[in-house]
This record gives sequence, C-alpha cells and structure tokens, in this order.
Amino acid sequence: MRRPTPPAKHPALEETAVLTSQVIIIGAGAAGLMCAMSAAARGRRVLLLDHANKAGKKILMSGGGRCNFTNLYCEPANFLSHNPHFCKSALARFTQWDFIALVARHGVPYHEKKLGQLFCDNKSSDILDLLLDECEQAGVDLRLSTSVGEITRVDGGYQLQTSIGPTHCESLVIATGGLSIPTLGATGIGYQIARQFGHNLLPTRAGLVPFTITDPQLKALCSELSGTSVEDCRITCNGQSFVENILFTHRGLSGPAILQISSYWQPGEAISIDLLPRIDLPAWLAEQQRERPNSELKTLLADLFTKKMAGLLAEHWLTSKPMKQYTPGELKVIAERLSDWQLVPAGTEGYRTAEVTLGGVDTREVSSKTMESLKSPGLYFIGEVLDVSGHLGGFNFQWAWASGYAAAQYV
Repeated sequence: MRRPTPPAKHPALEETAVLTSQVIIIGAGAAGLMCAMSAAARGRRVLLLDHANKAGKKILMSGGGRCNFTNLYCEPANFLSHNPHFCKSALARFTQWDFIALVARHGVPYHEKKLGQLFCDNKSSDILDLLLDECEQAGVDLRLSTSVGEITRVDGGYQLQTSIGPTHCESLVIATGGLSIPTLGATGIGYQIARQFGHNLLPTRAGLVPFTITDPQLKALCSELSGTSVEDCRITCNGQSFVENILFTHRGLSGPAILQISSYWQPGEAISIDLLPRIDLPAWLAEQQRERPNSELKTLLADLFTKKMAGLLAEHWLTSKPMKQYTPGELKVIAERLSDWQLVPAGTEGYRTAEVTLGGVDTREVSSKTMESLKSPGLYFIGEVLDVSGHLGGFNFQWAWASGYAAAQYV
C-alpha cells in the first residue's frame, strides 16, 4: 500500500507559503483516521497531521496485536463521563454494526472472543490498513513526523505553525488522544489546545490500568503468584462490579477485572474481590467437611485454584488443617475471606501501561451532535481527548469511530 510522502519532499511545500485545507485533523489515531476518511468521502479537502512516524500506533498494539476493534453489546452504559448523556448521539449514529460492515467490506476476517469482544483473526494491522486505504481512496493528505506549534484563530478558520510550514483551515479537529502509554507518542497537546481556546479540563488520571500493592504480606503473595490467573472473579468498588479474570503480578494485580474496576477506584479506597462468585462457598465447605473430613483445606482448594495458589492461601491466609477440625464459625470465616477479599491498592501503574485516560475536555462545552466546540467555532474534539472513556473490550475504539464519524459530517 502506498505510504505518505515524507514531508520534506512534498512538492506542495515548494509552491505555496501556506498549505491550505478545508479541514485539518491533528492526530492520526483511530478517531483521527475515521474522521479524515469520512470527511474526505464527503468531498472535503482534508489534511491529517501526526507527530509520530507511523499512523495508528495504538491500533497496532491493541488487543495483544489483534485489535479488539468493537463490541457487539456496545451501549452508552459502557462509558464513563461526568456528562453521561453526551456519548449517546454519536454512538447511535455510527454503531458497532456500521464498523463491522466496514470491516466486512474490506474482507478482514474476525471473531468474537468473549463478552461481545471482536478481534481480528490475523493482526491489528488489518484494521489500520483498512483505515489508511479508505483515507487514500478519499484523497486525504496524510503528513507524518509533523509537529504542531502555535495555533491562532483567524478570519475564516485557524492558522497553524507546523514543521512543514504554516497551514490554514476552516475546521480544526483535535484527535490527539490522552496521556496513556507515552512510549507510543501520547502527549498533552490536545488539552493545551482546549485550554487555549477557553475550554475547561476535567482532572485526568489513568484508567483501565493494573494496581500496585505495597503491603508486605500481600505483595509477597502477589509476587509468589506472579503469572497466575484466576478466572471469573467478581471485583467490586463504588457500586460497580465486574466478573472477569484477575492476574497476579510482581507489582500487584492486573487482568481484565482489575483493569475494569480501576476506572472506578479512587486512591485510598478498598476493593472487594470474590475469588469464587459462581460457588456457594458455605455450602461447598460444609459438603467437603461431610464427604472428605480427613482432607486438608489446601488439598480441596487445589480443585478450585492452582495447587500453588491453594497452598499459599491455605497456609498464610486461612490456616490449613483437616476439614473435620474446623468449627462452623471457622468455615464461615474462610468463606467470607474467599468471597470478600478486601484490599486497598497502593496505587496504579499509571499512564505507562494505562489503556485509557479518564477525564479531559469537558463535554458540556462541546456539541454532542457535531463534536464542535461551544467556545470556539470551527474547533472540534473527538476520541479520547474528550471526557469519555469506555470499558475494556472494544468500547474505546467504538467511541473513536463514532465520535470521528460524527464530527466528519459537519467539518
């Protein structure tokens, strides 16, 4: 596939002092690419800029290299925002079915992994190539390795000082993402631009991110179990609950359930972990005591967990002995500890590994229909830079597609 021409060799730069376009989009990630291809398909002249040397880097690394590009069960309830109604309009106008149709049209093979999560059969680059092909066919002018400096509001739009020279547009779209995974090029430029044009920013923090644990005993347990996964745990915090896998790490806890609840957790708060939500533990323990009275607790727990985890839990947390030696009160305590493990994380891994950035541009100052700023006409915000964050499982990509498409109809 044809790649964009390096900026220094582009002939347009030698012919004109100001590169003029109807639409300039800053950020060639998921939202920016969707907006660019959709706006250009409407006949708009689109210039797409990105400071990275490759478009869609987050797309390429997502989903373990297979890109969880949407979710069959996407709905507004899967998103966090201080303005929870904001996402409804865009999500209704470009649904998961619309993106699935686009994927099918390009012949990209995919499958449902679980919980409605759709992944590429092959690799994430199938989705990126799809978007780049659409952009190329629509005539999008994509410039990589291009930095953006001063932006000023002028008659008829906006003027940008960039590393390829001055540029001018009628509509300026900010698709710069959040602060997550800085090694992929994440910066706060989108927030800076929003602030420059009078927008309020809601506090940002890492979301969909692993927890760290510093309590010596718990940290030792996590470290010894590093790499061990426990299926279908229920994690609860602040009235939110998720049933998914958890993963022990050298630094603390990770896995889908932990990432999900991290977006609802605040520093200093406890989370509750039910390690066996699908089992009636009091009844199970009573049954084991009747039928296997001479078996030790750790032996029985090895039927539910790995042998190593069963041994560590029983020896250091529950005290292992033959089942016939436990009193009803002791069995009750064991059941409670396994079904309501209360712990207070020390913190999170931060933006370094976070999949999303919570907070951002206050959506009360942005049109939910057009994504246009209510503070500065002709300025648009899409994707993760806005205070809209999805659950794990393809929802953040669907927000990128939906918000990018929404803005593209009006730029």
